[in-house]
Amino acid sequence: MANTTKWLIDPAHSELMFKVRHLKIANVKGEFRKFSAEILSSGDDFNQAVVTAQVEAASIFTNDNNRDTHLKSADFFDAEKYPTLSFKGTSFSKTGDDEFTLTGNLTIKEITKPLSLQVAFGGVENDLYGNHKAGFSFEGKLNRKEWALNWNAALETGGVLVSDEVKLSGELQFIKQA
Repeated sequence: MANTTKWLIDPAHSELMFKVRHLKIANVKGEFRKFSAEILSSGDDFNQAVVTAQVEAASIFTNDNNRDTHLKSADFFDAEKYPTLSFKGTSFSKTGDDEFTLTGNLTIKEITKPLSLQVAFGGVENDLYGNHKAGFSFEGKLNRKEWALNWNAALETGGVLVSDEVKLSGELQFIKQA
């Protein structure tokens, strides 16, 4: 990529969230609090940019210490053995005026599978400190069992405690590097 521009995540202005159906009646939301990401683009043109991200599995937060401990255990992320989740983009393609599809490979517990995300570009702007920033929102979903996040419990009324589908979303700001 000629004239490559590097953008790094601004962690103070970024969120990486998920939600999953619980008891078949409501969603439980959570987030990862420690992650990094990088975009390599042609200046402020993000079509065909290269995107990578790393997430600390132990940074999971669902507002319940017992649930967080369970999610970090071998039943789910096994954060001690597999401390990092990673994403490596393979395609970032413009699909509309400010819309993109980001396709790549997500690795959890050494299992790598393709993942596609719908991305909305919020624009670029200089902050009060002279940093040139770019904003993005994304949504997607995955089947957690494809990454061996298999734990579940049967319900008396049929079905299971936790759905297989996990909805992903993010609000991200990136800072252009000099």
